[in-house]
Amino acid sequence: MTESAAEVSVRLIKKYPNRRLYDTKTSTYITLSDVKQLVLDHELFKVVDAKSGDDLTRSILLQIILEEESGGVPMFSSNMLAQVIRFYGHAMQGIMGSYLEKNIQAFMEIQDRVADQSKGLYGANQFGPETWTQFMNVQTPMMQNMMNSYVEQSKNLFVQMQDKMQDQTRSMFSTFPFGPQGPGDGKKDDKS
Repeated sequence: MTESAAEVSVRLIKKYPNRRLYDTKTSTYITLSDVKQLVLDHELFKVVDAKSGDDLTRSILLQIILEEESGGVPMFSSNMLAQVIRFYGHAMQGIMGSYLEKNIQAFMEIQDRVADQSKGLYGANQFGPETWTQFMNVQTPMMQNMMNSYVEQSKNLFVQMQDKMQDQTRSMFSTFPFGPQGPGDGKKDDKS
C-alpha cells in the first residue's frame, strides 16, 4: 500500500481552540466518548490541532485513559503509576515503553486465543458478553497465575540479558589499557 493510500484511510479529527473535536469524515463535532468508540472499533484516526497541525492523538488518548481511571474501577494502581512516572528521564525509558507495548500485545493475543477457543467449545452465538464475564470471573485466578508466571519468566530473561550485556561490555573494554578503579581512584584530591 502506498503512503498516500495509508494516509487516506486514517480518519482525521481536528481539535479547535474551543476544545471541540471535529471529525472530517462525518463533518460533525464529536466528543471524547466518540473518540473512545473509534478506539474500541479499531478505527485508525489522527487528532491534529486545527490551527498548527500538531499531532494531538497521544494527548487525546491520555485524556480518555484519565476519564476511564477516574470514572469506575481503575486499571492502574497508584504504585504502578508512580513506578511508570519514575521511568521518565531514566536511561531505561525507551526500553520500558517498548516492553509495556509488547506485553500488552502478548496479553491481547492470549485474550484472542481464549475467545477463539471458547467460540469453538460453546459456539459463536452462545457466548455473549454476560457469559464471557462469568467465564472470566471463574478463570481470573488461573489467568492471574499464568500472568504472574509470564512476568517472572520475562523478568528472569531480562536479568539474563542484562548480565550478558555487562559481560560483553567488560570483555570489550578489557582490551583497553585501563586499570581497575576503586571508589576513590582516578579522582583529583580537592585539598589544594
